[in-house]
Amino acid sequence: MWEAVGNVGCVVKEKTKSEQKVDAVRKQKIDAGAQPFKLVKFFSFSSLVVILVFTLLLSWFQSKYSQKVMFEQSEAHTLLLAESINQQVFHRFVLPTVIRYGKISLREPEQYTLINRIITGLIHGMDIDSVKIYDSSKNVISYSTNSEIIGQEDQGGKGYTLALTGETSSKLIYGGSFSNLVGVGKSISCSLTTYIPFRQVGKSGESDGEILGVIEIDKDLTKEYSKILLLQVKLLLGSSVVMAVLFLVLRSIVARADKIMEAKTLERLRLEDKLNQAERLVHLGTMVATVSHEIKSPLGIVRSTAELLQKRIKKIAPGNEMLAGIIIDETTRLNDIVIEFLDFARPQKMNFVVATVDEIITKVLTFVTPQLKAQGVKLVTDFAPDLRATMLDQDAFYRALLNIVMNALQAMEEGGELQITTANLDDGAVLLRVRDTGRGISEENQAQIFNPFFTDRHKGTGLGLAITSNIIETHGGTVTVTSEPGLGSCFAIKLPRLA
Repeated sequence: MWEAVGNVGCVVKEKTKSEQKVDAVRKQKIDAGAQPFKLVKFFSFSSLVVILVFTLLLSWFQSKYSQKVMFEQSEAHTLLLAESINQQVFHRFVLPTVIRYGKISLREPEQYTLINRIITGLIHGMDIDSVKIYDSSKNVISYSTNSEIIGQEDQGGKGYTLALTGETSSKLIYGGSFSNLVGVGKSISCSLTTYIPFRQVGKSGESDGEILGVIEIDKDLTKEYSKILLLQVKLLLGSSVVMAVLFLVLRSIVARADKIMEAKTLERLRLEDKLNQAERLVHLGTMVATVSHEIKSPLGIVRSTAELLQKRIKKIAPGNEMLAGIIIDETTRLNDIVIEFLDFARPQKMNFVVATVDEIITKVLTFVTPQLKAQGVKLVTDFAPDLRATMLDQDAFYRALLNIVMNALQAMEEGGELQITTANLDDGAVLLRVRDTGRGISEENQAQIFNPFFTDRHKGTGLGLAITSNIIETHGGTVTVTSEPGLGSCFAIKLPRLA
């Protein structure tokens, strides 16, 4: 009757029972209103804003500092140039002109040519836009490298007034930004205007005598300013790249920490749920054990009485003994339920020995052979020839396997095919599959069939598969189910290798 075939099996789902429990915990977390971690999102936006602000501020401070350094260096250079102009003009122009002509009059071509030659020689190659000399008695341009503006009045402004008091002053005039480097907007310009008193040079060679006028030097700093803007652009880009890399690194770290925290939270929720369930089962088991124990003795008395009553009715009123038989059958069924309750409630002490599952499969199949014939179920087996031995409590594992086989037979009341296969796995474990072609199990029920008291039938306590799961887990193994409604189910039991 036992037909052996090759390569008979079923596909085992990737999700194990523990993974199904984790999914249930995840659903419980969402249903309970627990908010997902938003640390990564918050960090991403906040750090991005901070990085942009920091980069812009750093670029701005660096630009201002560079402008300050450029201004100070250019002003110092201009003051040296002004001192040189003061010395050279006084010695080479003022004194000779006074001696020769008796007075200074720059309207005279010869005097203008002489002073212009002195000043242009001094500023040659120095990016000086212009040099002006104002009269000390009134605000009028007495000399300029640009001859067209000579004689104009009131051009000195505040700098002219301060210079007449002996104070040197400078102002920086610039326009444009780093966007102008790529041709957007107005052109870049920058100039430094410095006002210095034009003094009489003493015998010691120092310009500390009477103020004869005011020297104005306009220096072009466009090249230097362009370099500062270019530096600002490079600093901005460099800072952005560094900050972006830092941002990505920190974001990956925070994202990983976020996943770890979420995993730990889910694990904590799962453990809390398992603990709560264990506490409920402890209380329920105590109650079930107490009630079952109290019912078992009266139930035995009822059955014994019904058996005696059946014998007497058979003698007194033949043909009516079936009524007492009904009582016997129902009390037997109730007694089986009570025994099942007691098996679930009381702790089971395992007696492990080294054995193979083939021996236990043979005992189970021998027991269910009559029912296989009665239901017209075809049995197909495929046992691994050299199946590894494993640690088994033979009685407990027999009970677990019998529950699975009986569950398969109950799903094939109108006949079908029962396949039982064994195999050695690469990791040293042993795999046992029990497949039926019955009505199957819905996806919703697959996640619950190992829970105590869950059943999709009108009869039964829903403890059979729960007891089976506990027994397999006590053996260090796992049991999973794969099913499609209308096509059948497959239970896969994986037992660990020998230590």
